[in-house]
Amino acid sequence: MKPFPVLALALVLGWSGPASAAPPPDAKAIADAVDHRYNNLRSLRAEFTEIYRGAGLDRTESGTLWLKRPGKMRWEYRRPREKLFLADGKDAWFYVPGERQARKAPLKKVDDLRSPLRYLLGKTKLAKEFDGLAVAEDVVPLARGNLMLRGAPHALADRVTSVLLEITPESRIARLLIEEVDGSTTEFRFADTAENVTISDDRFQLSLPPDVEVVESSEQPVP
Repeated sequence: MKPFPVLALALVLGWSGPASAAPPPDAKAIADAVDHRYNNLRSLRAEFTEIYRGAGLDRTESGTLWLKRPGKMRWEYRRPREKLFLADGKDAWFYVPGERQARKAPLKKVDDLRSPLRYLLGKTKLAKEFDGLAVAEDVVPLARGNLMLRGAPHALADRVTSVLLEITPESRIARLLIEEVDGSTTEFRFADTAENVTISDDRFQLSLPPDVEVVESSEQPVP
């Protein structure tokens, strides 16, 4: 495994001047602006909604995401049930409160669509992470004024066919839509984003009840 300073909209997206004379949006300029924004962040907190469709399922979950350099990540699900997926920079943990086991695996072994986002702060290079990165003019963004980028990720090439990124005029990533080889899709929507907030390293450590068993694996991914 290998999942944001603001530039003027006219410069980043080339939308200045009359609509008839405006050049098409430039994918590289958009990607560079996103890189610049997120590479200057130390931490980020956002509310997320995760939508999975596939294998006859249609599931929606939501909660709060915390990211902190370098490589720390916490997905705290609250609805429809509580669960936790976190990365402490070395290992990944998955735990559902009330269960008798917590699962742990080395980050490099984790085949999870959320894991690449731990590199979002400080190491973002969209043009290098995605093959064929281009403006997806055939896809309508959820919010007016946003633009869509599409590319095929290197790190998940055996699992993912393409990723759509919805980019705001402020160069934030508002949505990710991941299309897998089996036809299923996983969508992440982000809202109420707060940048460079104070986040204790303790938030990326898993505190378990004494009767919970930790199941470690060196080969199998964390679910």
